[in-house]
Amino acid sequence: MFVTKRWAKAPSPCIGVCKFRGEGDACIGCFMTKPEKKRFKRLDKKPKKKDFFRTLVARLTERGRLSRWERVYRRKCERKAVPCPLDRL
Repeated sequence: MFVTKRWAKAPSPCIGVCKFRGEGDACIGCFMTKPEKKRFKRLDKKPKKKDFFRTLVARLTERGRLSRWERVYRRKCERKAVPCPLDRL
């Protein structure tokens, strides 16, 4: 599969928890803010999506939440039958 398709079909980093509390009103599941969730839907270029994921992974790592989110996100990609973009960061 072409790399561009991997990024074009990349599911939202949202893992379905969607509870916003503290720390800049970031979701406790994916640590995205409401504006970031909306912005992700409009990202269409590979570099922009890749940068978005890199920023999010750094944020999750900083807060010690990466392993849980990554596990759930990989399952989401499997259910949707799309390659996981985390393999190409």
